[in-house]
Amino acid sequence: MNRPDKRNAVNLSMHRGLEEIWHPLGTDPDVGAIVLAGEGKGFCAGGDLVDFYPKDPTPFDMIRPSRRLVMEMVNCEAPVVAAVQGVAAGLGATLALLCDIIYAADDAKIGDTHVGMGMVAGDGGAVIWPLLVGPHRAKEMLMGSELVPGPRAAEMGLVNHCVPAAELMDRAIAHAKKLAAAPPIALRWTKQVLNQHVRQSLNLVMDSGIAIELLSCNTEDFREAGKAFFEKRKPVFRGR
Repeated sequence: MNRPDKRNAVNLSMHRGLEEIWHPLGTDPDVGAIVLAGEGKGFCAGGDLVDFYPKDPTPFDMIRPSRRLVMEMVNCEAPVVAAVQGVAAGLGATLALLCDIIYAADDAKIGDTHVGMGMVAGDGGAVIWPLLVGPHRAKEMLMGSELVPGPRAAEMGLVNHCVPAAELMDRAIAHAKKLAAAPPIALRWTKQVLNQHVRQSLNLVMDSGIAIELLSCNTEDFREAGKAFFEKRKPVFRGR
């Protein structure tokens, strides 16, 4: 992900790229494994509040791309290793946690911040967090919009490994090379079997989650959160 000046926040163009990249990479016989990383000091700050939605979107314009991105990641045949440095927030956290193996730098912070921005966590976070850390801990993290430091994320089982920031890419690439050297049919089919749990949960939750997230984007609290963000002040929520 290459928007370092925006902390790799996902705009409309990047979202479309992330929707489209997983199938060709996953089905390319010359691709043994994939490393997902962010350029610069941060992994991904989530959705770009200025340039994330198409002009005059319909509900289908919102639901289809979100579902496609998440399902394409989960269905990608090649193993995906995340290298998380700096902040992975909101959609950025979801992108990291949907990877098969997750390396976090010791300065990383991972969290689903939708609620703090007046939104429902409907883009996949409501699925992958409970699967990784259990429902009660997931509720604590998502409802509190908490950013989890890298070392604690490893202790919780949210990520596989927490490593010194200077070693992050080398360690992630080394693990990807190890996976790429494994028997490809057995490796890829094992991933597909394991991800069946994720697919079933996504099919159960995601469409309704995105729909409710869209409803939350029409509230005064959502507008207040965005306004406060740009004005660099604490938001005042009124439950409207």
